[in-house]
Amino acid sequence: MTAYRSALNEHLHRAAPGEVPPVDLGPIRLETPIVLAPMAGVTDWPFRSLCLGWGAALYVNQMITARALVEEHALTWKLAEFGQGEPIRSIQLYGTDPQYVALAVRMLKDRLDINHLDMNFGCPAPKVTRNGGGAAIPVKRRLLGSIVESAVKAAGDVPVTIKFRKGIDDHHLTFLHSGRIAQEAGCAGVTLHARTAKDLYSGHADWDAITQLVEHIDIPVFGNGDIWEPWDALRMIRHTGAAGVEIGRGCLGRPWLFSDLVSVLSGSEPNLIRPTLGLVADVMLDHVRRLLEFYDQNEGDVIRRFRKHAGWYVAGWPVGKDLRRRLHAVGSFDELTAVTAEFDREIVLPPEGVRVKRSHTGGPRKVALPEGWLSDPNEEITLAASAEVNVSGG
Repeated sequence: MTAYRSALNEHLHRAAPGEVPPVDLGPIRLETPIVLAPMAGVTDWPFRSLCLGWGAALYVNQMITARALVEEHALTWKLAEFGQGEPIRSIQLYGTDPQYVALAVRMLKDRLDINHLDMNFGCPAPKVTRNGGGAAIPVKRRLLGSIVESAVKAAGDVPVTIKFRKGIDDHHLTFLHSGRIAQEAGCAGVTLHARTAKDLYSGHADWDAITQLVEHIDIPVFGNGDIWEPWDALRMIRHTGAAGVEIGRGCLGRPWLFSDLVSVLSGSEPNLIRPTLGLVADVMLDHVRRLLEFYDQNEGDVIRRFRKHAGWYVAGWPVGKDLRRRLHAVGSFDELTAVTAEFDREIVLPPEGVRVKRSHTGGPRKVALPEGWLSDPNEEITLAASAEVNVSGG
């Protein structure tokens, strides 16, 4: 058992029910060890600011690519923006070339004064993995090590964490090696999405794999996968010994989940595990106002950007097919206001609606990989630029 796991177990033995100790990532102290998973096209400043209002956590900006950043891609820099007064300027970077990664990290430090850097090695998208990128990178240990080392060196006193999956499939598991590589490179912590790339988002997350990783390394491990309600987070931590949790799909359309997570991990009862439909309507409109303020786009484009969120907000609610269809077709803020005005504000989320899955649900699926990719994990390799496309996942 590692020293970190031993200390955590000792604290949990003495703590009040549900009380989880703070976690230090370099100079950053997380009083409640909760992380918003970076999701491309989702965790922009409007969404982060919405979540921030519901509880103290580490809210990570969406994934951006190193190459696009270095090449001064205007939209990439826009997506990398932080809000005025954002307490922890945290961002996720994806890169496949150590030199580009180092340059991008220096630019993020110099221009945006970041406080925390996360790196994505878990994307299972075929257009990425078939070129050796994303979740395929950890198979090549030297490549993973060189990318992470370049980021840590360029980051200096800014803490770096990395996120990865269990491996390609159950016959090609890489997570223990990835955790060790992160620790030896000087990372402040890691996050394990407890599924393989083949799993995508199907089945149940393998929390036992998180336990194995916690026992294998001495830096904090955050668990990711199947946290749909606050008690899931406490169960995961007690089951695995993880330092904290990372929340992805579980908070989509439910930013108030962070309030309940903070309560439960602090030893209190949750407040909003079953909110009213009136709250949903109010938060939806607030979300759009924030989007309109942030993006330099016409109202129609912003509303179209919001439509995916609209579907997540009403997932699990008895709003009826007609209202759901109209929500997916709204073209203006006034239209959205009119549709939400028809919500029955007193309805409480049905118990079966709490765990309705949002966003990605696919899998399992064979992983697309370059020919011979699995043959030699210690092979020296350089990836083509095609492995670094701007996609989400992890």
